Amino acid sequence: MVSPPTPSPRPPRPLRAPERLPPPLSESCDAKMSEEGNPASRPTPVQDVQGDGRWMSLVSDPARDSRESWGHHRFVADSKDKEPEVVFIGDSLVQLMHQCEIWRELFSPLHALNFGIGGDSTQHVLWRLENGELEHIRPKIVVVWVGTNNHGHTAEQVTGGIKAIVHLVNQRQPQARVVVLGLLPRGQHPNPLREKNRQVNELVRAALAGHPRAHFLDADPGFVHSDGTISHHDMYDYLHLSRLGYTPVCRALHSLLLRLLAQDQGQGVPLPELTP
Repeated sequence: MVSPPTPSPRPPRPLRAPERLPPPLSESCDAKMSEEGNPASRPTPVQDVQGDGRWMSLVSDPARDSRESWGHHRFVADSKDKEPEVVFIGDSLVQLMHQCEIWRELFSPLHALNFGIGGDSTQHVLWRLENGELEHIRPKIVVVWVGTNNHGHTAEQVTGGIKAIVHLVNQRQPQARVVVLGLLPRGQHPNPLREKNRQVNELVRAALAGHPRAHFLDADPGFVHSDGTISHHDMYDYLHLSRLGYTPVCRALHSLLLRLLAQDQGQGVPLPELTP
């Protein structure tokens, strides 16, 4: 009986260059959720249902409710010839802030840019940031205020969208700090959307705790009265802030911005307590 031939020894496997370590578990999970499962963290442009291109618009539209209608292309153009220290990005609460005197008093001296678009949700802000609004500037701070328009998303999904925005800013602008403003209560009386915003704030606060370049600031100075109602003097439609309502929000934010800017300039100004 003939014995089977002895197999020749397998040549040694050539050495390969070491592979890059995978991202931390939380980062990889966030990325997977962004790409596959969470619509709030999937970059998406606004559908042009009016057919007038207002979201992408380069010029103002004085015919629209007698207010300036800023769009994505306008913001990209502004970023090419401005040198802001602070950039605000978000929804109508950011956009309308620019029309108040307190903006000129507190934020214009910081050479701030306002990239707010009414109606935007987290996925829309992500799309704008991925498509040019951060390309030509090097701000020291990016202020993010968005999430209250994510009506069809859970609190966990909205939180994922906000975290994705923070992560994207950290990637594109590593020198910049990110300040996330908490979502405001909404509605004249207690309601599910108000409760969801409260849950989002708790989740975002916990997610950013200990983050070296991101900070959560509760934007609510106490708009909800003891009986659970909100005054139209603070929120004229129980969603958008009046000039009176903007005042305490902007002053608290301005104080934080000055402290962060001073700290980065090595002036040793202590930071406020951001998370109780």
